[in-house]
Amino acid sequence: MLTCKIKPLAKWMTTVCGAGALLISGLAGAATTIDLSYNGAPDADKNAVHLFASNLKKLVDEKTKGELELKLYPNSMLGEEEQRMEQVMNMPSLNIASFAGISPLFPEIYVSSIPFLFKGFDDARRFFDQGEYWKAAQEEFYQRTGTRLLAVVEEGGFLAFTNNKRPIKQPDDFKGLRFRAMDKSQVALYEAFGASGTPIPWTEVYMAMKTGVADGQMNPPMYIILGSLQEVQKYLTLANIQYSDQFLVANDQLMASLTDEQKAALKEAVEEANQLNRQSVESKVEERVQFLADKGMEVYRPTVEQLAAFQEKAKPSYVTWLEEQNIDQKWIDLALQDVESN
Repeated sequence: MLTCKIKPLAKWMTTVCGAGALLISGLAGAATTIDLSYNGAPDADKNAVHLFASNLKKLVDEKTKGELELKLYPNSMLGEEEQRMEQVMNMPSLNIASFAGISPLFPEIYVSSIPFLFKGFDDARRFFDQGEYWKAAQEEFYQRTGTRLLAVVEEGGFLAFTNNKRPIKQPDDFKGLRFRAMDKSQVALYEAFGASGTPIPWTEVYMAMKTGVADGQMNPPMYIILGSLQEVQKYLTLANIQYSDQFLVANDQLMASLTDEQKAALKEAVEEANQLNRQSVESKVEERVQFLADKGMEVYRPTVEQLAAFQEKAKPSYVTWLEEQNIDQKWIDLALQDVESN
């Protein structure tokens, strides 16, 4: 949502304000406040999405000399994923959406989560920074929604498996286990390993693990700590399954309302905030793993051969699932070609 703040000494200003109204003011002294909504607590140490948002707020203020000001709404204060996406599609605002927000509008986003698609951070970053799949995704998403995908926000590294039954060292160790899934794509992944998956909201994951509704889940170490899951999960397998990311979405009316200088400053701030996030996330992975080990989790790092066995099971099964969702083969081909050219 866009609101207006007028500095007292400013003269000869024209503003257009109101619910859903677009502010277009190129006059000195007018400050434009832009709402930015996202998931998770306002804690930069525990929530990388908040780290990105707070850095972006600071950088936007500096680069526009106060002409633009971001107002942060963490903890889904403006609604859950679908509500926030509806808002950013209809009101001049910003939103950081997870797969749960993007996929109902653009299911092809699941292609970027093919298991074991990336060997590490560098591969994933090149895929989104330079790849043809992501360029095509940005354009298609705009055509469908009228909003812009401005950035892929790194939110915690790579996903790891946790469970409370036994160490997971190879695909057969999954058999008979019940896992919490973030969405239906994760259900497909668990089933490929011989486990079952059921979608459970993040806010209910801790109790689901504690009460045995599910035996395990998968998340990067940051989210395991954020959710205190080390209290209810014993075993941690660092399998680097999928890259953990969310997506900065901008209303197109908002972007069109900015001057060329403001637009350039915003995009520059987004890029810099993203680089800061990447540095922070990668630098803290081992520290967070050690924290979990110190809290009593049994940490296992699969061998190269074991990782290959996971990939052999998961990748073909997941691609088949993508095809069953009526996702055009061209998206899968684009993504795989980008990875092969990395």
